[in-house]
Amino acid sequence: MVSRTSSPATGQPETDFGFAQVPLAEKQRLVDGVFSRVAERYDLMNDLMSGGLHRLWKDVLVSMVRPAATRPFAHLDVAGGTGDVALRVAEAGGRRTRVTVLDINAEMLAVGQARARSLDLLARIDFIQANAEHLPFATGSFDAYTIAFGIRNVPKIELALREAQRVLKIGGRFLCLEFSKVDVPGLDWLYERFSFSVIPTIGQIVAGEREPYRYLVESIDRFPPPQALSGLIEQAGFRRVGFTRLAGGIVAIHSGWKL
Repeated sequence: MVSRTSSPATGQPETDFGFAQVPLAEKQRLVDGVFSRVAERYDLMNDLMSGGLHRLWKDVLVSMVRPAATRPFAHLDVAGGTGDVALRVAEAGGRRTRVTVLDINAEMLAVGQARARSLDLLARIDFIQANAEHLPFATGSFDAYTIAFGIRNVPKIELALREAQRVLKIGGRFLCLEFSKVDVPGLDWLYERFSFSVIPTIGQIVAGEREPYRYLVESIDRFPPPQALSGLIEQAGFRRVGFTRLAGGIVAIHSGWKL
């Protein structure tokens, strides 16, 4: 999965932070710093970086959740602080759907709470600051779990996946939307040039920040192919694991069931 090594100087475990190697214990703090700096412009930057396609990808993700309208439905959206996925699930499921948004970053959660309040959905969406690797919920609490563009920023992905499996009910579904590996000749070259040349520049112009978006691009580049992530999802105990590529492989939606 994401590469891990030991520091020659200290012998302590290291992991990827973009193209850099950092102590595993430090990665979460560094990731928090990135998202604290971009929280207010995060969704706008997603529009600009994807040409608005991220909205379609999230719509596909939510269509796979299929929240039940005829019975209570408990949904957990992890690393979804700004509420982009949670709001869609709440609207799709209706009044019997309860959504919990969990994010480790307070600034991102504040954006999501404000959006939910403006849409009069705050009564059906809970916002909780916590770590994906240590979910503060009882085993078998949720009917579905989503994580969109967040798994690659988790320091210990294997632990987060095991926690996802734990908190789902039997018959619950895990869904992960994440950047992937472009598998269309020619598009891969264009996508790489756009990512490394254009996206940091857009970040500088729109958000006044270049380095956070350089990290985001680097983290996408270093993230392994979908087959590797599927392997980890299976190892976490999920069954009927698979993935669907979208937009020529720019992103993929991974799915697994707790059976």
